Parts: sequence; C-alpha cells; structure tokens
Amino acid sequence: MEALFAVTLGLLTASGVYLLLRARTFAVVLGLTLLSYAVNLFLFAMGRLSGSPAVLGQGGVPADPVPQALVLTAIVIGFAMTAFLVVLALRGVADLGNDHVDGQPDEEAPR
Repeated sequence: MEALFAVTLGLLTASGVYLLLRARTFAVVLGLTLLSYAVNLFLFAMGRLSGSPAVLGQGGVPADPVPQALVLTAIVIGFAMTAFLVVLALRGVADLGNDHVDGQPDEEAPR
C-alpha cells in the first residue's frame, strides 16, 4: 500500500512539474492543481495510511485530526488559487491575444 501511494505521489508531482514548465497558461494552471493534489495526499498520509478507524464504543486508536484539518484547509486555499489563476489566464488571453506565459507567440515553424 505504501509503495503504491509513493508511486502515485511521485507521478502527480512529476506531472505537475512538467506542466508547470510548459509555455501555456492552461498547462500551468493544471500543473499547479496537480501539485496541490500531491501535497494534499502527502499531508493526508501523515495522519495514517493503514489501520482501522476508531468507532465510538470500541477500543481503538483514533486518527490524528491535525493532518485532516490541514488537508481541508489546503483544499479550500487550492480551490481559491485555481479560480484566481483561471481568471488571470482568461484576462491574459483577452489582453494579449494568446495564451503563452511570457506573452510572446511562438515563432512560426518554417515550411
């Protein structure tokens, strides 16, 4: 279980970094979103990956609530950041006429 979780986190992080390095604003927004998902999963894993949940009336070790609260806060902040980036990207497309991060269009390929 831990190996699968580590591979999933690695793939999310690698995909997010790859998309961040692209020259298009939509890819940058997707890359930041994937990175925030990877961080949320990492924080959630800090609570506990395996074990049974504690049920009232039964003996058991309850899960740590601090990572769960951090993930909930990170989800809200990530949603607000994504909404802001989408609006910023739409404004850039409207002002510049293209969706490149630096505002400069690609050189046309020779035919």
